[in-house]
Amino acid sequence: MSLRVAVAAPFVQNGSRRLRENEFVVALSLDRDWFSPDQAKRLVDVATERGLLDREGNDLETTFDPAEVTVPEGFAPEEDLLRERSPFERVLDALVAEGVEKHEAVGAINRLQTELGIAIEAAAVVYARREGLPVEELEDPARAAVLADGSDGAGSDEG
Repeated sequence: MSLRVAVAAPFVQNGSRRLRENEFVVALSLDRDWFSPDQAKRLVDVATERGLLDREGNDLETTFDPAEVTVPEGFAPEEDLLRERSPFERVLDALVAEGVEKHEAVGAINRLQTELGIAIEAAAVVYARREGLPVEELEDPARAAVLADGSDGAGSDEG
């Protein structure tokens, strides 16, 4: 999981679970040359959104133990880490990380979407819960995606 590694690296480097945001940005942009300062700030937003960082004023704190993360020699994060991912993609990534085959999960989620007449994001959350995966942090983003879409995802007015 390269996002976790990229987020952990500045904390591992400083031997801390808490850093000022500017220290985090400097560690990623100047010390490691992985991102521009603006990209490093975007990474803070992505990591906060995904529950890896908590922001308190100008301070950042990891929600995981960075000492348990290994930063491989020569590691460089991919820039797509900065891309906004849909709640569906996030649930799918969590399922794959738990060992569920991606094609199996997508097929099951699509079947649920059709059977229940719900949006893909909601179907992904239902499937993940049925698989025993804790996805509480993704329920609100999934709900927001469904409401922003303005449809139930099934093209039906039954509900």
